[in-house]
Amino acid sequence: MTAKSKGIPGLRGTDHIGITVPNLEEAVEFFIDVIGCEPFYEIGPFKFDDDWMTERLNVHPRTVMRMLKFLRCGNGSNYELFEYEAPDQNMKPPLNSDIGGHHLALYVDDMDAALDHLRAHDVQILGEPTVRTDGPSAGQSWVYFLAPWGLQFELVCFPDGKGYERDTDRRLWHPAFPDQ
Repeated sequence: MTAKSKGIPGLRGTDHIGITVPNLEEAVEFFIDVIGCEPFYEIGPFKFDDDWMTERLNVHPRTVMRMLKFLRCGNGSNYELFEYEAPDQNMKPPLNSDIGGHHLALYVDDMDAALDHLRAHDVQILGEPTVRTDGPSAGQSWVYFLAPWGLQFELVCFPDGKGYERDTDRRLWHPAFPDQ
């Protein structure tokens, strides 16, 4: 009997994050003009008369994937934006407190400049930045904002590192230092 190994053999990291949006054109415009992503390619539509969509994507068998588009975001992950049409589609984005809830955290060098940019684009910002002064996140400031269709984002900034770094030579991945 062989011992189970920990983790997926050959794992290098996250290639992309897939996000379903209500309007692909609107979402791509937001990701390019507001976030600053670079568009790459699109494919679709995809529609099947058998159970292909259920077997491979865990969605209703009559789901139509109208189109998908890949974008690159700075030194971080790529994004794959989807526009679907499905008989059982839920059009309400999940909250962070919902099962499957999520947010995309974007590291910025200058929180004030980033917030000014979002305000200039009439983006809804949720409150004022929270500044951590103690604990493992000491040195970090963050604030949430919403895409026009409700997708939750977070701006994060910790130019002098985080508190946990005092206790270990290991580091969480950071877009400014991807090889650390």
